[in-house]
Amino acid sequence: MTNSNISGFYKMTVAERVEALSNLGLLTPAETKLLKSESQILSADIADNMSENVIGVFGLPFSIATNFLINNQDYIVPMVTEEPSIVAGVSGAAKIIRMSGGFSASIDQSLLIGQIQLLDIKDAAKIVDILEQNKQMLITIANLSQPNLKKRGGGVRDIEIHILKQKSEQVIVLHILVDTRDAMGANLVNTVCEYLADDVVNLTGCKVGLKILSNLTDRSLVDVQVKIPPKYLAKDDYNGLQVRDSIVNATEFADADPYRAATHNKGIMNGIDAVAIATGNDWRSIESAAHAYACHDGRYRSLTEWLVDTDGNLVGKLKIPIKVGIVGGSLMANPAAQIGLKIANASSANELAIIIASVGLAQNLAALRALTTHGIQKGHMKLHARSVATSIDVPEKYFTEVVNDMISSGEIKAWKAQEILASKKLTETGFMNNKDKSKHLGVGVSAGKIILLGEHAVVYNEYAIALPIEEAVYVEVQEIDEDCHFVINGSSINISDPCSIEYAHMVLMVEKICNLLNIDRVNFKINIVSRIPLSMGLGASASYAVAITRGLIDLYKLPSTNKQINDIAFECEKISHGNPSGIDNTVASYAQPILYNKKEGIKNLNFEDIKSLPILIALSNKSSRTIDIVNEVYLRYENNKILYKDIFKQLGKLSKKGLNAIQNHDYEQLGILMNVAHGLLNAIGVSNAELEEMIDLARSEGALGAKITGSGGGGSIIILCPGKEKEMAKIFELAGYKIIPMHAPHLSGINK
Repeated sequence: MTNSNISGFYKMTVAERVEALSNLGLLTPAETKLLKSESQILSADIADNMSENVIGVFGLPFSIATNFLINNQDYIVPMVTEEPSIVAGVSGAAKIIRMSGGFSASIDQSLLIGQIQLLDIKDAAKIVDILEQNKQMLITIANLSQPNLKKRGGGVRDIEIHILKQKSEQVIVLHILVDTRDAMGANLVNTVCEYLADDVVNLTGCKVGLKILSNLTDRSLVDVQVKIPPKYLAKDDYNGLQVRDSIVNATEFADADPYRAATHNKGIMNGIDAVAIATGNDWRSIESAAHAYACHDGRYRSLTEWLVDTDGNLVGKLKIPIKVGIVGGSLMANPAAQIGLKIANASSANELAIIIASVGLAQNLAALRALTTHGIQKGHMKLHARSVATSIDVPEKYFTEVVNDMISSGEIKAWKAQEILASKKLTETGFMNNKDKSKHLGVGVSAGKIILLGEHAVVYNEYAIALPIEEAVYVEVQEIDEDCHFVINGSSINISDPCSIEYAHMVLMVEKICNLLNIDRVNFKINIVSRIPLSMGLGASASYAVAITRGLIDLYKLPSTNKQINDIAFECEKISHGNPSGIDNTVASYAQPILYNKKEGIKNLNFEDIKSLPILIALSNKSSRTIDIVNEVYLRYENNKILYKDIFKQLGKLSKKGLNAIQNHDYEQLGILMNVAHGLLNAIGVSNAELEEMIDLARSEGALGAKITGSGGGGSIIILCPGKEKEMAKIFELAGYKIIPMHAPHLSGINK
């Protein structure tokens, strides 16, 4: 076939890669069209006939490994795997091996073993003698069950007799050795065993137990070898001799330690399984055989051997049982498997087994070379970052930059990708790079908020403590000729399209602000960079109102005070929340921690006391609209006023006690108050299962206090964890939650 070293294959688009395979003659026009269609190759109807209780088809990446030269023949190898770095690693290792002369591989025989278990053995020696004398007859009978297999040159080759001790009982096990030719053969062998069982009973007088194939396919052993000069192993600052010796050491470690061997061999199977899946073969059977064979001498060992020959070359060897097929009903049922087999271009099952084993050795080389140089994570995380970027639909023009920035940050997570993407889009607008913003733009900054204690109670004239999230929202406002337009964290919001109520309210908000500032209504482009999402209990709507107000004031050089801005934001909050308490807009406007009561107003707290509070904010995966939750609580309040008034009074008292705890730096007491407050909030029905899981996680990991912040129903929690902030943040991020810092990142570089 054509050279498998396809230049720049990894740089091509998916469509270009398909076209390249088509040009090599590996795909028919119909197959090319099918792959380019990006539709499910396996339909639900076909899947329903392949398995039970089918509800759909689960997709996995279908990839190609290049550069394989095996026994002086080129192969392009299909692989199905979702794990990053495998295909790239295999292709890179195959290229090194290709430059060194390629793989040398062989398979002497390919037999599948069926087992017939004989029980109630009274005289084992006598039974064995009977079986030995009648072995040829049994082989003949067994072959009668598969006449077509016999015609194709396959069939039962031999019967072996084994005596085992099962607890205190002796059993005899027949091993039926079957050449299944190009079929995987599981069904064939099971049929042979069941067909032969009655004749064995009649012959021996014994009882038959199990009659089924064995997945330990040690009569289908593939041998693969490579020889690599050290010069091809060099990588960055590591010379070839260093890499060679480190690979040998790593293999010796795996051979000596089963804990290392398990991971070592898993890496080999990363490559082998991917090809087995791509060609429709039973990867679970291959896995079980490989791991069983790895301990055939009584101890679990490395499946590969890497050593140095007399010429100083690195020699790699892999002996592994692989029984696969290229024909059979299950293979033919799946169109994707048919395409995989066609790409592999194996003329026999043995040839496919050789390809698969070669991929296993290549994957082992790739993993060991990475481990012994920069470590496995560098390449792995790069590809993981690509997967994350793909998961949030990063446009192609930003893709590489977002991936690289994620890697540089060390945060390979969806929220980080979104944050980086927003920044890229913002820069593209030119807003951030405008040298003379005063002529063209108005700039505004506002705080977000958390409610430390007293949410919901504050609506009913009780005390609450609220703290600012510094510089939570940054806004730039510019007059434009088109309709009012919003860009939020880099994403354009078209108000005329169906969208969330929050965004629709923003147009009304801008109109309200213009009216209260006596600005003639014009159209604006409003660019918003926010550290806090909408509808997560962090006061985002009030923060937007304050920042936009400040942006318009700055644009038109209007006189203003924080009180005026706060009053305007309060009117805007009525648009979003109906009957707001006023606490959100107050914190957003003054950016100060406050003790707040609707009747008594604001009491500013000592900012330094608050700044030292070891508080983390963790976002759940569910948003909720404040107005909806507040209305639900109000309905429950109306139905049970006495109980709810008492709960709200208790929440208000906790706020006063919390103030004393903060002033005394008594974090243990503050944590207790937070936990009690959360219990009361849960009692009024504003928690949910996910929030409770988050609270339990925080407390189980040593948090002094953890509770809902804001209206609840979803949104966010706050965690008090003195001395454990970094550790707690990492725990929550690993659990899939985003952490928002309380204090300013100072990205805007401007004064409030």
